[in-house]
Amino acid sequence: MRYGLNLPNGAVDPATLAEFAFLAEQAGWDGVFLEDYIVWQGDQEVETLDPWIALAAMATRTQRVRLGTLVTPLARRRPWKVARETVTLDRLSGGRVILGVGVGDTVSSDVSFTLFGEELDLRKRAAMLDEALEVLVGLWSGETYSHDGDHYHVGGVKLLPGPYQKPRIPIWVGGGYPLAGPTRRAASWDGSCLYRHGSHYLTPDDVRDLGAYVRKVRGTLDGYDIVVGGT
Repeated sequence: MRYGLNLPNGAVDPATLAEFAFLAEQAGWDGVFLEDYIVWQGDQEVETLDPWIALAAMATRTQRVRLGTLVTPLARRRPWKVARETVTLDRLSGGRVILGVGVGDTVSSDVSFTLFGEELDLRKRAAMLDEALEVLVGLWSGETYSHDGDHYHVGGVKLLPGPYQKPRIPIWVGGGYPLAGPTRRAASWDGSCLYRHGSHYLTPDDVRDLGAYVRKVRGTLDGYDIVVGGT
């Protein structure tokens, strides 16, 4: 079992986040992660940081802890930009990045989707997430990659360098458990950072049932991470 901290990317300055990461590593924590909001939880009065730049500062102050986002709503990000950001951080940190992804909060929880004219329909966002993940992995490959989908087009591009980690950066998937879409998506990637739909934290029974589902889908839990939140 490993332990990590999930910190806000709002209401704090980047130097303080870097110091938090340093102190967490010294105290024996295994990972330090940031939320990914454009406007932190939709509150325009809260000073909000770019998580990737803040994580780069955290990487320079640490040597061991894993670093990443929990979670990046990938439908609101250009996957090729995320490819560059994650690879740069993975190289800077010596292969310590984990990318957490999800569809993003509902409009009632994060009004910035409305403020910036972004996709509001969660089903469409889910389709964009799945396609963006396909694009992201293709761009991480270091090979010439093409894609022509419903939401994204890549016209024969090779992005170098590739990630420090091989074969690629691990991907954790967030969303509401036991909803079918997020649960199925999480089992398809490298880890689950699902929350209990309607009540937030997974229960011990949830973790057991989720593990059984992932084992059924994948044939094994080896190399798979199940993240459980708590306070």
